[in-house]
Amino acid sequence: MKEYWGMLGLLLVTIIWGAGFTASDIALQSLEPFQIMAGRFLLAALLMGVAGFPRVTKITRQEWKAGTGMGVFLFAAFALQTVGLRYTTPSKNAFLTAANVVFVPFIAFLFYRKKVRPAEICGAILALAGVGFLSLERDLRLGLGDALTLAGAVCFAFQIVLTGKAVEKYRPMALNFVQMATACICSLAGLVCSRNVKISFTAGGVLSVLYLGAVSTALTYLLQTLSQRYVDETKAAVILSLEAVFGCLFSVLLLKEHITLRMLAGAGMILSAVLIPEIKWKRRLIGNGVGKGENGGKK
Repeated sequence: MKEYWGMLGLLLVTIIWGAGFTASDIALQSLEPFQIMAGRFLLAALLMGVAGFPRVTKITRQEWKAGTGMGVFLFAAFALQTVGLRYTTPSKNAFLTAANVVFVPFIAFLFYRKKVRPAEICGAILALAGVGFLSLERDLRLGLGDALTLAGAVCFAFQIVLTGKAVEKYRPMALNFVQMATACICSLAGLVCSRNVKISFTAGGVLSVLYLGAVSTALTYLLQTLSQRYVDETKAAVILSLEAVFGCLFSVLLLKEHITLRMLAGAGMILSAVLIPEIKWKRRLIGNGVGKGENGGKK
C-alpha cells in the first residue's frame, strides 16, 4: 500500500513540475531570468529551513560540501532552462529538459565507472534523433533557446548523479537545504552581475514566482524524497519522465500553444528514449526471477 502512495506522490510531483514550465513562461513576461530564480530559491531555502529546523542548524562539513555541489549544478540547470525558455516554447523546453535522464548513465560511467547498458546507448541515439526533429532548423542549426535548454538538461543530469551519491551517505533534508541555499546565492550573484536589480511587480509575475518557489521547488523536492522511500528507482524514473508530457499539456491548455506533427514526433522520440532503458531493465529482472517470480511477490 505504501508503494502505491509513493507512486501517487511521484505522479503529483510530475504534474507540479509540468505546470512549472507554464509558470516560468508567465513570469518571464514581467521578470528577468535571474530575478525569477533568486525569488524561487530564496523562498524554497526559507521553507526548507523552517521545515527542517533544528536539524539544519547541525549540518556537517561533508553535507555542506555535497549540498553545495548539488546546488551549483541545480543553479546552472535552472539558469540555462529559464533563459532558454525566452527563445523557445514551453513544450519544447519541457521535452528537451526530459532528455537529462538519458545523460545520467554516461555521466555515471565517466566519473564512477558504472557500466553503460546497450539499451541506454540506444536511448541516447533515439534522444539525439528526437532533439533533431524537435529543434533543428531547415539549415540544420540548433536554435538558441533549444541549445540552452539542452545544456541545462546536461546540468540536471550532473545534479541527479551527485544527488544519488550524496543521499547514500548524508541526510536528505540537510542536503536539500544546502542545495537550495547555494542555488539562491548563485542566483543573487547572477542578478547583481546582470544589473537587472530593479523589479517590475505584476500579479502574474509574483504569483508565478510564489508557485515556483513554494510548490514547484520546496514541496516537490521534499515530496520526491519521501515518495522514493517506497518506490524503486526504475519505477520512479519512469514516473518522473512524465513531467515533459504534463509540461506540454499545460502549455497547450493555458498558453494555447500550437503543436505541430514534427514536434510530436521529436517529443515522442525523446520520451521513448527516456522510457526504453528502464522498461527493458525491468523485463530482464522479471525474466531472471527477481520481483514477481518464484517467490510470488516483490522482494
